Amino acid sequence: MSIKGIIKELLYRIRGEYTTEKLIKLGLKVGKNFKRLHGVILDPAHCFLITIGDDVTMAPNVHILAHDASTCYGLGYAKTGRVNIGNNVFIGASTIVLPNVTIGNNVIVGANAVVSKDLPENGVYAGNPAKRIMSYDEYIEKQKKVFENAPVYGEEYTMRNKNITDAQKEEMYNALANGQMGFVI
Repeated sequence: MSIKGIIKELLYRIRGEYTTEKLIKLGLKVGKNFKRLHGVILDPAHCFLITIGDDVTMAPNVHILAHDASTCYGLGYAKTGRVNIGNNVFIGASTIVLPNVTIGNNVIVGANAVVSKDLPENGVYAGNPAKRIMSYDEYIEKQKKVFENAPVYGEEYTMRNKNITDAQKEEMYNALANGQMGFVI
C-alpha cells in the first residue's frame, strides 16, 4: 500500500469508518464509477452482502445496512439480508437503506428517505418509507426544461477548484437568489 493509501486508511479509521478499498477486501461488490461521499456507512460487519452496480453515487451520510439488530433481545439473533443496488443510481444525503432491499437501475432516491422495500427501476423515490414520485425519464425531462433557463457553472465554480475566487462565489450566490435553481458540473 502506498503512503497516500496508508494515510487515507488511517484517517478513515480515526473517524470510525472503512475505506471503500478495505470494504471490497472484506467482500463488498462494487461496479465502475462508484462515488461515495463523506460519512457514507456501508455495513462493515456484513459488507459482503452488499452489491453496488455501475455509476452509483451516494451523497453524504447515507447508511446501507445489511443487518438489523432489532430482534437481538427478543430472538437472540439479528436479521440479515442482501442489499442490491443497480446501475445509474443516486442515493440522496442521509438516506437509510435497510437489509433485504433491491434498488433497480436508473433510480434516484431523495434525501432522508428510508428504503425498507424494493425500489423498481426507472423511478424517483422519496420519503419515509420511500415512495415513487415519478419515473426517472419524467424527472430528467422536467430538469431539462429547468436547465434551459438556469445559470450553468463549470467546475471552476466548485470547491474542487482550489482557486475559486470570492467574486465567483458572490456571483453564484447572487444568481441563485429568489428560488432560482442553477446547475454545476
